[in-house]
Amino acid sequence: MGLSNVDRRRVLAAAALGRDTGPPGPDPGDGDPLRAVAGEVLDVSPHLITIETPGGAEERLVIAPWATAWHGADVAPADLPAGAMVLMRALRDGRVVERIWADTTRITGTILSVQGRKDLTVELDCGPHRGHRTVVVPYRSSGRLQVRHPKFEPGYLFDAIGVRRDGASHALLPATSQPPYPARSVPPPPPAYAGLQSRVAGTATWSDTFDEEERGAAYPMLERADTGCAEAGVSCAGLPYLSVGSLLQVRNVCANRSANVPVVACGCLAGRFCDRCVECDTSPRGRIAELSPSSYVELGGDLVKGCFNAQIGLG
Repeated sequence: MGLSNVDRRRVLAAAALGRDTGPPGPDPGDGDPLRAVAGEVLDVSPHLITIETPGGAEERLVIAPWATAWHGADVAPADLPAGAMVLMRALRDGRVVERIWADTTRITGTILSVQGRKDLTVELDCGPHRGHRTVVVPYRSSGRLQVRHPKFEPGYLFDAIGVRRDGASHALLPATSQPPYPARSVPPPPPAYAGLQSRVAGTATWSDTFDEEERGAAYPMLERADTGCAEAGVSCAGLPYLSVGSLLQVRNVCANRSANVPVVACGCLAGRFCDRCVECDTSPRGRIAELSPSSYVELGGDLVKGCFNAQIGLG
């Protein structure tokens, strides 16, 4: 079987730079691996959950006694409804579930318009690769969101976590404090970058715009000719230029877990956020990788918290 286009480009890039490509996936030295499991709930009890995976297979997993779940709020795992789409973090060869997120979505973009008086309807430009999205901000959540997003105005960035209900995205929690500048006015990066062999610190986030079960990352500083994106190559972090197919060594500083994650998408929108993560300490400014939900969870991230302090190197 031949290499995929992404794998082929990664091998060629590593050969040109004189690096060992290394295998994608978790660092085997980090202890027992975490496994992200996605699917639709078929049945659930206090001790077992049965799902249908995206590939159509039925899978039955044990729910750990200490397991927790989130479905717009913290709930008991046994209270999750049939039909909910879940992403679960599993231990012990991927058979014991300790954390479940149900119908969870993240809505990230530039505000185009805001309508409504109580429940608000916000239209977002999610970048050239993701198009427009419309999000409902329920009245009970609007105060919490607007404390962290004081400029509910066109041209400013928006980032929230919520749930999918009845075909609509409902924003419930701010994923970050809104940057104080318009989306087109990203602060410049540091004057010099220390070199391709260095590790860069910043924030790792996640997005629900990846394919189901996909492991990968969107990266801000991609060559514009490589992506066909005029908005690529913007970041306030000191990141080197890479191409699609490069392999990032992503380390979750908070959970002390690492993985080799392929760059599979352009992260031009993530590059416009010059914010910090305070998950276990205060990270340097800048989003250095936007991970697929499965990659994010397998690195020890919590979807509701929305970020972790990260370091990246090149595989």
